[in-house]
Amino acid sequence: MSSQLSQPWLLFAALLNALAALAHVAVIFGGGAWYRFFGAGEAMARMAEAGRSYPAVLTACIALVLAIWSGYALSGSGLVAPWPWARPALCAITAVYLLRGLAVVPMAVASVPQPATPFWYWSSAICFAIGLVHLVGLVGAWRSL
Repeated sequence: MSSQLSQPWLLFAALLNALAALAHVAVIFGGGAWYRFFGAGEAMARMAEAGRSYPAVLTACIALVLAIWSGYALSGSGLVAPWPWARPALCAITAVYLLRGLAVVPMAVASVPQPATPFWYWSSAICFAIGLVHLVGLVGAWRSL
């Protein structure tokens, strides 16, 4: 295990991923109203209210992925031992966040595949910001990955 923080931006990215994972877990426990509030859609909210397992399982899987991403960012920060395939994993994670952040652009410009809603604007801004944090950290840590 490394004892020296070499990339604080990736530590910040790890924290953001962990918070996103915890938010997804909170949505599971919050039920239908939370699914609605966080933009998961009416169908997911109704399924959660009906006691169907699909929303909770899907949301738990997303939380798990975000937790793994947090681990990769923590590894890239130098605070913990390197994880396998850290460089390609952090590149992919960064790309996913940035592309998700940009997903609102065609919606806003041409209503493709659907018109942008307030959820799409704020969630895209959050994803893009998290992607930028990852990108700055990734660039800074590139040689040590």
